[in-house]
Formats: sequence, structure tokens, C-alpha cells
Amino acid sequence: MQLTQMERAAAVLLAVGFAGAVLAANVEGVPPGASAASGASSGRDWPYYHGNPAATHYSTLDQINAANVGQLVPVWTYETGDAFGAGASQSDMQGNPLIVAGQMFVVSPKGRLISLDAATGRKRWAYNPAMVPVATRQRLRGVSYWSGGDARRILFTFGHDLISVDADTGQPDRAFGTNGRVDLRNGLGRPPASITVNNVTPGAIYEDLIIMGSTGNTPGDVRAFDVRTGAIRWTFHTIPHPGEPGHETWPRDAWKTEFGANVWAGMTVDTDRGLVFLPTASGGMAQRDYHGPTRLGANLFANSLVALDARTGTRRWHFQSVHHDLWDRDFPAQPTLVTVKGVPAIAQTTKSGLVFIFDRHTGKPLYPIAERAVPQTDIPGEQTWPTQPMPTGIAPFARQLFTPDMITRRTPAANAAVRATLAGMRNRGPFDPPSLQGTVLLPGMDGGAEWGGSAYDPDTGLLYVNANEMAWHLRLKPRPAKVAGSGARALYLNSCAACHGGDREGNAPQIPALLDIGDRLGREQIETQIRQGGGRMPGFGGTLSNEQIAALTTFLMTGKDAPIGGDGKELGVGAIDFGERYVFDGYKRLLDPDGYPALTPPWGTLAALDVNTGKWVWRRSLGRYPELGPAETGSENYGGAVVTKGGLLFIGATVFDRRFRAFDKRSGRLLWSTQLPAAGLATPATYAVGGRQFVVIAAGGGKDPKHAPGGKIIAFALRK
Repeated sequence: MQLTQMERAAAVLLAVGFAGAVLAANVEGVPPGASAASGASSGRDWPYYHGNPAATHYSTLDQINAANVGQLVPVWTYETGDAFGAGASQSDMQGNPLIVAGQMFVVSPKGRLISLDAATGRKRWAYNPAMVPVATRQRLRGVSYWSGGDARRILFTFGHDLISVDADTGQPDRAFGTNGRVDLRNGLGRPPASITVNNVTPGAIYEDLIIMGSTGNTPGDVRAFDVRTGAIRWTFHTIPHPGEPGHETWPRDAWKTEFGANVWAGMTVDTDRGLVFLPTASGGMAQRDYHGPTRLGANLFANSLVALDARTGTRRWHFQSVHHDLWDRDFPAQPTLVTVKGVPAIAQTTKSGLVFIFDRHTGKPLYPIAERAVPQTDIPGEQTWPTQPMPTGIAPFARQLFTPDMITRRTPAANAAVRATLAGMRNRGPFDPPSLQGTVLLPGMDGGAEWGGSAYDPDTGLLYVNANEMAWHLRLKPRPAKVAGSGARALYLNSCAACHGGDREGNAPQIPALLDIGDRLGREQIETQIRQGGGRMPGFGGTLSNEQIAALTTFLMTGKDAPIGGDGKELGVGAIDFGERYVFDGYKRLLDPDGYPALTPPWGTLAALDVNTGKWVWRRSLGRYPELGPAETGSENYGGAVVTKGGLLFIGATVFDRRFRAFDKRSGRLLWSTQLPAAGLATPATYAVGGRQFVVIAAGGGKDPKHAPGGKIIAFALRK
């Protein structure tokens, strides 16, 4: 690609950046208990993912407050019984519970939808969407609630299906799709067997629509479905088709072949203005996030915050945070509706430790952003974009460059080992491109900010962000030569080893090991997984014959080669092999020899930003490694916070110490904490039933191989 093409593409970026005024919309269809004006949950319910369509994580409840939070005790526990696995192959439970009129809706580690009495934890009903026994991780971060007339529905995903269930009975809504299900692989313009589609985050409800993004090996189309029938009402192409704005920022036929630019982190709705906001991912998928010779260009609308008319899917404005992403710097969280000096605004946190804030009506930045020159690649066939946008009005909330003074001082040996590792790597700060010798990425691929999202307190104007602060190792390697042979081992090495490793050892927790897969899954389950894919894995049902899948399954279960009979159909190029000369070397944290982070603490943080000034008010470590003593070193953390009118900020999230904490929202001072049976890697919820306020969190663990996963929902209230 020539620079002149870059210049033309840059002109397109400017031309399609803003698109006129946004029509006002009424707030019909706002879920009960949600306030469109304040972005607050009512004093009773938590009826929407993260509390409300505005994604503020805020509640007006104040029965539990800074003066009495020390009296908080567990009052009921519900055990789903669905936790499974050990070591790196654990289940997890990351869902944010929904509560409507005393009824709670949660999802278990095996994907079962469960309704509980929110006051007592007693099960009302359970719906199992699985057709076969579940032994693989079913990650889901919440469900969606809709009501209209006498109908009340819970909509959620399982595998590639969007499912609608009657909230009162737990039975599928037979009027929705086919027997209550819509196959999300349909309607994407590609053969369903060639793609995988699922969604870990619940869809956004607006009036009688559920607006869905996707995860998986899929084109990133965002689609609105009719909540009553399951019919597609509109589609927005995040990889633009011919004639659509942004098409010029990709190779001509990319819309036919590329995957990515999807919305996996969840969407936010401004019900007053009829807008839905999409935080999109990178233009690659999985292994191809880090090398993009087939997608040269700026790649709109990947890595963008896109504002659409929620009724029609018409684009109103967008902002792209990374041009031609080679770092997996997708937007990792819902944006949050805030107010800045009286201006309705939207705040977006990033994996790279940055905060962008825009006028939500026009997309105008409310704090300065500058395009800065960045280091360029030396990988043949790749072309990095010459500049990248950096906010200059709001300081980063995570360190941006791994300097020598940050090298761990935990022990002299650890310091020396990390120093030697860094000496052989590239380390030039943000947007240093992937390299053959290895590039330091700080913050790492899991953030910075993560999928828990930020919380906003309208009482103080503070935006709360919990973050990881870990360095990762980003390296490319030449694509291995194709292994000769016609058996299952050669098929595995040519098709699967790029992700799962030549010895089937995987790369936990992102890529599971396959060495013990025969102990965890039956033959039918393995064959189904190969055909349909899931998560980062593409489906091979359209490119492998039944005989190949059977032989590959035998190899995975036994480790022994198996001949392939039948028609000898070979792996199709469109399944995983795009012909790049280089491939990603795997997800690797930069650790010391003892497995601890390579840089000095804090390794995880919680911070408060005053959105009216752009200044950070307080910042503190979040979490610790118990074996290192009582010091709050911070740790990796997943799941967001809840902020209340009672002056509190509740958060679990910390992987290793399994604590659930309450902080003073104004000062960041720790007021209360308790240890959970498994880490609460989920956003909590707060609600009231019978005049009593509760705080509830899912305790599922799943990221610490030293501790067993869990399957409990635990509710806390003030001691009577």
C-alpha cells in the first residue's frame, strides 16, 4: 500500500467522522427501574446489564452506606452446582445478576439460566439451553430483560443461539425465531458452517429491539433483532461493504474475507436521544490480531466508538482509537454515559490505559486528542499506520513504557532475569509494533481497562476505573512449513498447532491445552467443537470432511496418529490459513522466573477521574498475592464496580486474594472486605426487596489454577 492511499484513507476518516444532528427519541421501552435521565437504577431493581442502559453501574440506594457498611454480612448463598475443571481448564462465572420486582436472573458456569427469589436465594426455575452435557467453559457476562404488555422476556446467548425465555415460567418463547432460538450465524452473508458466532455480553435493549454484537471468528456486523419474533430489523457493517463510508480504508474485497471489527464488550444506549454506542474490536481475529497484511489500511470501523440511531442502525458519528490495529487494542468495555460541565457526554476506557470523552450528541472530543507519529514495522508485507491518536487532556491511568527503574525488585535474581529478558526485546512504548525479537506491550493484552467497564457517580462527577498493570510479550515468528503427510497428526500440525501448540500444550488461560481433552470431553463433544468452533476458535465444519474430523478427534483423544479415509478433502484456506508469512507466537505475560509480574507494583489498580476537570482524584492498588504477605501489590482483576448514593464503591474482581471490597467513593479508603469461596470475577449488583438493600456477586473464580472454581451466588445485607 502506497502512502498516497494512506492519505486518501485519512481523508475518508475525516469525511465520515461526524454525521449531522441526532433525532430525539422518546424513552418508551426503558426497562422498569431504569431512569433514562439520570442513568441510575431505581431504589428497587437492577434490571439491565451494569444497572441501566447508560452503563453507569450506579444505584440510588443508600440504606447500606459509609457509616454502616462494616455491618455487612452474607444473608443467603445459592449454589448452582455447575462449577467444573481444575488447573488451567476451569469453568468461570462472570455474570452481572439482573433483578426485577424481587426476581433475580443469573447464568451458571454451564450456561443454565436460573431465576431466584432475590430476598431468599430460593430457586424459582431453571432453563438448560444445552442439547448435550456441558464440559467446556460457557462464558456469559449477563442477560437482557424486556417487557411489553403482559410479556416479560429474558434474552441470552448459548453457543451460536440467541434465546428468548419467558421470565415468569422459564419456558422458551415459541414465537421467537424457531422454538425460542435464533441462529446468529445466519444473515451474515457467509456460509454459516464457515464462521463461529457467539456473544459473551448481553445484547442492548431499546424499545422492541435487542441489539447484538458478537464474539468468534465472524464478520463484525452489529444487528438489531425484533424481541417478539427474532427477525433482523437492521444491520450495521463494521467492515464496510462497497458504497458504504469507510470501505476505502480496507482492501477492496476485505468485506468478503476478513473477520473482526466486532462488538464483544457490550453496548450502551442513550434512551433520551435514541442512540446506541458500539465499542468495536480490532480488524483481525485471534491469531491474526497482530499481523495484518491482508487488511492494509486504517480499517474503519474497527477499534472505533460508533454512535448509531438505535431504531434504524444509521451511523451518526464515530471515533477510531487505533488505525490498523496490530496490538489487540480493541475497546474492552461498554462506554459510560456521563455529564461534563452540563454537557451530555460519553466516556470510553481502553486496554492501553487511556480515557476518551466525547459530546455524545456530536462526537466532538471534550478533552484534546492529538495524532502522534509512532514507530514503524520492519516485518515484510506489513504496513503500520504512520500516526495514532493519543489523548493529551487526560493522563493515562496505567504506565505506558517499561523503563529500567520499573524492573521488579522482589528479589535480586528476579531483577537480573527480567533485565536480561528486556535487553533482547524492543521496548519503545505505545504502538511499538510486533517484531521477530519480541516487543514489550504495556499495559498488556488484558489491559489496562477490561470488560468490567467503568462506573460513574452523578453525585460527585467521578468515573471509576479498575485496571490491570502488567507487561506482556508480543512476538511474531515465521509461519512453520507445512507438515507432509495425510494422517491426523499432520492435519493437527497444519491446522491447529498455531494456536494450541505442536505438543497440544495450549497457552492458558487464553488458549486451552488439549493434552487431557479426552478426559474432559466425549468424542461427540469434541467433534461438535471442531465443526462449530467457539470463542477464538473458528469452525471447521465447512472445510473438513467427516472423516477428517473423526481422525482428528482420535488424535486429540489419544495422541496417536490416525489415517484419514473418505474423500481426502483438504483444509480450506478460508478456515484459518490466510497465507501470511508470519504468525503470532502466543499470549505471554512478561513474568519473572517465579511467575510474578516483571515490573514493580502496582499490578492492579482502582482510580477515580473527575470528568469535569480531566484530573485523577485518587488512585490505589487493588488486590494482592496472599503468599507475598499483606502488602497491597495489586493483582490482575476482571469485573467492574458498583457505585451507590450511600457513598460506596463495591468491587470484587481480584484474581488471587478472592476478596470482595467496599471503598469510600470520594476518597478511595477501604471500608469493608470479605473473602469469597472463589474469586468474584464479575460485576456485582445492588437492589432492594421488602425495604432491605442487598449486594450480590457471582463467585466463580476460574483464572487462578491454584484454587478450584466456584458456582455460587452470594448476597450480602446489613446484620439485623
